[in-house]
Amino acid sequence: MTVHQLNELLLVCSVVLLIAVAAVRISSRSGLPSLLLYLGIGVAIGQDGFGNVVFDNAELTQVIGYAALVVILAEGGLGTKWKEIKPALPAAVVLSLLGVAVSVGITAAGAHYLVGLEWRQALIIGAVVSSTDAAAVFSVLRKVPLPSRVTGVLEAESGFNDAPVVILVVAFSTAGPIDDWYVLVGKIALELAIGAAIGLAVGWLGSFGMRHVALPASGLYPIAVMAIAVTAYAAGALAHGSGFLAVYLASMVLGNAKLPHWPATRGFADGLGWIAQIGMFVLLGLLVTPHNLLDDIWPAILIGLILTVVARPVEVFVSLLPFRMPWQEKALMSWAGLRGAVPIILATIPMVTGVAGSERIFNIVFVLVVVYTLIQGPTLPWLAKALGLGRADEAADLGVESAPLERLRGHLLSVAIPEKSKMHGVEVGELRLPAGAAVTLVVRDEKSFVPSPTTVLRHGDELLVVATDPVRDAAEQRLRSVGQGGKLAGWLGTGGRSAS
Repeated sequence: MTVHQLNELLLVCSVVLLIAVAAVRISSRSGLPSLLLYLGIGVAIGQDGFGNVVFDNAELTQVIGYAALVVILAEGGLGTKWKEIKPALPAAVVLSLLGVAVSVGITAAGAHYLVGLEWRQALIIGAVVSSTDAAAVFSVLRKVPLPSRVTGVLEAESGFNDAPVVILVVAFSTAGPIDDWYVLVGKIALELAIGAAIGLAVGWLGSFGMRHVALPASGLYPIAVMAIAVTAYAAGALAHGSGFLAVYLASMVLGNAKLPHWPATRGFADGLGWIAQIGMFVLLGLLVTPHNLLDDIWPAILIGLILTVVARPVEVFVSLLPFRMPWQEKALMSWAGLRGAVPIILATIPMVTGVAGSERIFNIVFVLVVVYTLIQGPTLPWLAKALGLGRADEAADLGVESAPLERLRGHLLSVAIPEKSKMHGVEVGELRLPAGAAVTLVVRDEKSFVPSPTTVLRHGDELLVVATDPVRDAAEQRLRSVGQGGKLAGWLGTGGRSAS
């Protein structure tokens, strides 16, 4: 590549990134996951679009897709709160193992008997589309307050089910006969065990080191955290375990370890996650040839119907039988099985290994993801409210960020009071923060002032709270408690303890 070609490539990539960033605003207003817009950008500049860019390298797409998935899973793990996911962990694990098996079996049977695909092709498609996508689910549910158990199960399932699905797709795509079911189960169990052990070990060692090693610059902490997460993936994969499970668990450990400069780390990881999603989906859009999709539209719609209406509900209701959950929550989780990045990336595996009919598999998966994301995405918030799970009167959680004041041995908490927060109308003195914490500044209508104990807080206010190290957690817990339950939160049983 010459310098001139490099300049052209940088220009194209920067313009695509700017268009993709602008497209996020469109997706947030329409309720559609941004992945569809990124795919559209790739298709638009491809060989059937105005860009006339010819790209058909499935192997390169798979490699870049794997790298992007590592970053996306790391970002997702860093943002997973252990206190929210812990109660949902058993249900999520069952969904990720038993649920995947049920979904693969039903979807593959439908693809074989109703669409006429060979068993190998049907099993590959069944495995590929059995992985849900956390980014797609929460991009449309982020404005709908849901019970923490539902969000915890969906988030954990999306993080865990990538690992067994990847193993199944690789097994079904290899040359020669497919292994017996008990051999596949054994391989999955072994790889998951290795990946989990390595992920937890790397995450614990990494968090221990980050808390006890003082780096010379705050900007090095985000880089180190992402490097630890990638190390977990690489170590897990090289040890013949599940690298995807390893990176997710390691990131989850790091995300709950209260590391220094955490807001900067989250912002850095979030930015990398966006870049990974944009690059991956644009590349996938380039790989597809739209005029070749026409023959596979109806098979994709039929297989998607089997997956959405039959396989996913059966998967959810069967897997969650041992757990006492209302049918409304199960119904929502059945409809919330959005597909996104992972299925399309996994659909490149049979193309690379040379499975017969692999291009048709990719086309069917591509159409299925696009069509059913268009259907499920906008209807998810409506369904949540119709089932009584998205209550309009439920208090919104506070946005709290923390920046360490190392030499002062304290923390500066930035607190945003959203609409529907019950902190509205509460006086500063009525927050009853623990000794060692105080509200030092209020920003309202773009003006800042030092509050008095009788200052009444309002929706839209931003507070700066200084807290010493020993009471930092108690102060944040108290703020969230008041945000959910108002000034009487401590006595009404709304999370957190009252401070006198």
